[in-house]
Amino acid sequence: MTRTPRIAVFVSGGGRGLENLVEKTRARAPSGEPELAVEVALVLTNKAGCGALERAARLEIPAVVLDPQRQLTPEDFSRDAFAAVEALGCELVVLAGFLRLLVIPARWQGRVLNIHPSLLPDFGGQGFYGDKVHAAVLARGVPVTGCTVHYVTNEYDAGPIVLQRQVPVEPGDTVATLAARVFEQEQLALPAAIRQHFASAGR
Repeated sequence: MTRTPRIAVFVSGGGRGLENLVEKTRARAPSGEPELAVEVALVLTNKAGCGALERAARLEIPAVVLDPQRQLTPEDFSRDAFAAVEALGCELVVLAGFLRLLVIPARWQGRVLNIHPSLLPDFGGQGFYGDKVHAAVLARGVPVTGCTVHYVTNEYDAGPIVLQRQVPVEPGDTVATLAARVFEQEQLALPAAIRQHFASAGR
């Protein structure tokens, strides 16, 4: 019997995306199979006291707070982060609102996913995250935005794209209304990308 793949979720904020993933792993499709056939085995955050820790505790998922005082170099932080992931036998790392530079070891290339709240390559790169992305979308006046799930490389938001979902920019949109509509699509996009990753790996 094939073991359910284990994943780690890295998050710096409230953890809504984390909870959505866990709910998908615990829900059943009409066939009786899990909606998302993975186990969230670890939550890792760089922010002490963030909402994701409360969610992890409530969902009974092990959590690690790593270097909240930012004393480690990016290389040392990444070394310790991937050591924690590997100790629990995780096969994939998912960045769901993780706001710290992560240096990807060669052995993890192609096994770290990130979700970004725009249609990359537009509105991506260093400094573009969260509401800053939505504000830039509105300032430019583009008619369509969305979200992108991509593999993480050692260049901001530049890794291979797995999938994208589009969202229209409506007249009168604010950062808050646009962010809410994009997040609805993120809730669909990230589980779909995880399924696609494991399907392509023959899992």
